[in-house]
This record gives sequence, structure tokens and C-alpha cells, in this order.
Amino acid sequence: MREKQYGDALEKLFLESGIVFEREKELPVSGVDNPRSNLVDFSVDSKVLLDLKAKPIVIREDYYQMQRYLQASGYKLGLIVNFRNRYLRPIRIIRLNS
Repeated sequence: MREKQYGDALEKLFLESGIVFEREKELPVSGVDNPRSNLVDFSVDSKVLLDLKAKPIVIREDYYQMQRYLQASGYKLGLIVNFRNRYLRPIRIIRLNS
């Protein structure tokens, strides 16, 4: 629920700032049966994938999910932002191989 609230606030900020984005962008991740798990929270300017979290820690599966998003989409940069930490620390995941 908090992730949706943070997403709504971020969407409002993007709109006010004129930033080009897509919310809940579906990515063609192969081998995944649940269509909901193929949705990244934001695609920003067709260059960056942004996944919002609101949980005590970011787990290994979150990293693997972002890696799958990057491999399936051709995007080079993915950010995981966890709003539950005391200090907001975005995590970068960069796909180096084309």
C-alpha cells in the first residue's frame, strides 16, 4: 500500500516537472507466469527503470527481478528505491552487456 502512495507522489512530481515516464510498464520477461511480476513501477524517459519498495530490507530476489527487467527490455539502468530505510538510498543496477 505504501508503495502505491509513494508512486502516486512520484507520478505527481514527474508530471509537474515535465518528466516523460510510463507508470507500471509491462516488460516481456520470459519464464514468468504471473503477469503482475512483469510490471516495473516506472520507466523514466525511456532510459531508466525505477522500482519502488517499502519494506524493511531489499532482498536478493529484488535484485534478480531488476536484472530480469533489464535483460528483457534493453534498458541499461535500473534503480530500486526503498522508502522503509532510515536514509533513502537508491540502489543502481546497470546492465553492461548488450
